[in-house]
Amino acid sequence: MKKLLLILGVLLVLASAALGGGFLWLKHGSETAKGPADAPEVEFVVPKGATARSLGPLLVEQGLITDALFWRFHLRWHGGLQPKAGRHLLRASMSIPEIGAALEAAPLPEDVPFVMIEGWRLRDTDEALAQKGWSQPGDYLRATSDPSRVKAPFPLPKRGLEGYLYPETYGVVVEGFDVDALVQRQLDTFVARFYEPHREEIEKSGRTLDELVIMASMLEREEPVPAQRPLVAGILWKRIDRKFPLGVDATSRYELEEWNDRKAFLKRLRDPEDPWNTRVKAGLPPGPIGAPTVESLLAALRPKKSEYLYYLHDAKKVLHPSRNAEEHEALRKKYNVY
Repeated sequence: MKKLLLILGVLLVLASAALGGGFLWLKHGSETAKGPADAPEVEFVVPKGATARSLGPLLVEQGLITDALFWRFHLRWHGGLQPKAGRHLLRASMSIPEIGAALEAAPLPEDVPFVMIEGWRLRDTDEALAQKGWSQPGDYLRATSDPSRVKAPFPLPKRGLEGYLYPETYGVVVEGFDVDALVQRQLDTFVARFYEPHREEIEKSGRTLDELVIMASMLEREEPVPAQRPLVAGILWKRIDRKFPLGVDATSRYELEEWNDRKAFLKRLRDPEDPWNTRVKAGLPPGPIGAPTVESLLAALRPKKSEYLYYLHDAKKVLHPSRNAEEHEALRKKYNVY
């Protein structure tokens, strides 16, 4: 009997020790951060209606905690928590109690979409932001006229950022809207979509990045069908190399307050001193005329060689290339394009 009691006592001590050790292990695991002190911020989303317990596997999946078991232990030991649905910024350098506290705090403000249309000029974006009440008229233009306010992996033109801010739908946090932050995101998108993936090809193209951007901005306005832009680019580069005027009428619209102001446009076309008048001025215009898409940028970078030297569009915007002035004039008469 005494022997049995002794055995039971030993087992009880061992069980208590095991439980105590397990408790200490779980407590230590929940209080120890997974990542180093300089771990980057991670945006973690708490789904609507999600329970605190259900977040454990999601935190593991995003590399924020080591094991969901530690998360469950924290919830049980501290009586659970009430996470707020929405976006939260977390780090792997945070302990589970710190993560729990962050998830109970107010989430990040919800962003709303801002659509920057292909071919838009800086003035068009400025107007759109002002109309939404996110900035004052002229704020965006001032921000984009000073390249020193942004960072890029290449020299930026001193004239400003026209053509280098990628047209895209951007999520914008309206509260505390920052014009400079939006401009940097737009420039970063240009770098990510075009410059970085094609950097070597750009350097070997024989054209400067600025020349490519200017050409792409014209292609964006000149040719509505992306598949046709390499052909148009080939024609325009050929005219550049032969020192022929480009004849891209869209350049004469660039400085107009309203792009479709026909009266002001025709007046520009009749001005031989206008530096944007590519009917009479040979070479590229002084700068880009809007924001090109990656399709236009690649067309400028990869022009299609052809026998053509002219082109026009009919009333239905269909492209008609021609080899010489005689063919071009015949097409102008045929489609009544002047």
